[in-house]
Amino acid sequence: MTGDTAILKGVIHGKTIELESATALPDGQAVSVVVRPATDQEGGDGLHPAFGGWADDAEALEAFLLQAPRDRDPRRA
Repeated sequence: MTGDTAILKGVIHGKTIELESATALPDGQAVSVVVRPATDQEGGDGLHPAFGGWADDAEALEAFLLQAPRDRDPRRA
């Protein structure tokens, strides 16, 4: 892994980040860290933010998806 970039998942505990898996880097190796909340966890949270106002309203999303083609092409109405 030396010289490579890896995206690893972990959990923050105060000022410590516990990684889910080991790295090939030696203890004490300086690293650069970009911290952002994980969005692709078990349970399907990866797409949840993408649906915006429909995230918790599947019926409204389905209605929109059925209506949108009709709005674009009046012949489909």
